[in-house]
Amino acid sequence: MRILFLGDVMGRAGRSAVAERLPTLRKEWGLDFVVVNGENASAGAGLTGEHARLILNAGADCVTLGDHAFDQKDMLSFIEQEPRVIRPLNFSKVAPGKGFRVFTATQGRKVLVTQVLGQVFMKRPFDDPFSAIETVLKQHPLGGAVQATLVDVHAEATSEKMGMGHWCDGQASLVVGTHTHVPTGDAQLLPGGTAYLTDAGMCGDYNSVIGMEKLEPLRRFVTGMAKTRFEPAAGPVTLSGVFVETDDRTGKAVRVRMIRVGGRLEEATP
Repeated sequence: MRILFLGDVMGRAGRSAVAERLPTLRKEWGLDFVVVNGENASAGAGLTGEHARLILNAGADCVTLGDHAFDQKDMLSFIEQEPRVIRPLNFSKVAPGKGFRVFTATQGRKVLVTQVLGQVFMKRPFDDPFSAIETVLKQHPLGGAVQATLVDVHAEATSEKMGMGHWCDGQASLVVGTHTHVPTGDAQLLPGGTAYLTDAGMCGDYNSVIGMEKLEPLRRFVTGMAKTRFEPAAGPVTLSGVFVETDDRTGKAVRVRMIRVGGRLEEATP
């Protein structure tokens, strides 16, 4: 199976780039399944139902969220109506929506998508992500109940993301980090057959401070004081993520590579 995961969509520019380019990428690369992290697609904080529909209509099979899952209040009701939007598994137990779901890809193949939030350096004490993910993976064995499993680790610390990769090795097709908006260069196949990337980066303007217009973040770094709210940068967008090929029989990855399309960081296609 040929799978594409795109990192955090950042603001209007990120949404527009996904809407414009994903349909072509899906066709040209022969993609069987696409996951997009939409955590920051609406004004840089959360995701509205309208913007979720735009990403899904562009060709995403699933949209994952993150710690800003419900910053846009209409997502509280929208996520109950739209099963293709996944919130973090270890979020509040009373939160709406689901932290995992099994989807149907091309040729009827089953794909499990789940997301966990990290605990290290995060502002809220979320539940243990390791025990939460273990339960889901055991319920949906790779190469048995599902032909592929994707785990989105929305976390700050690279060490915690790496720990999750090794924790899931052999039980997931792909473990990929999101949240920091900075793509890492460590795409690899782990010993048990799981593809891993510490952070997918963002779908946004990299002439910025992690996707935000530079002036206000720089002012706060220098003075320690806020003057205005952060605004998503609106320049040329790079779609950043990871491409994985899996073995349908085992569900394990046979190939993985970083993806950077357009903007300032463009690289070759898969």
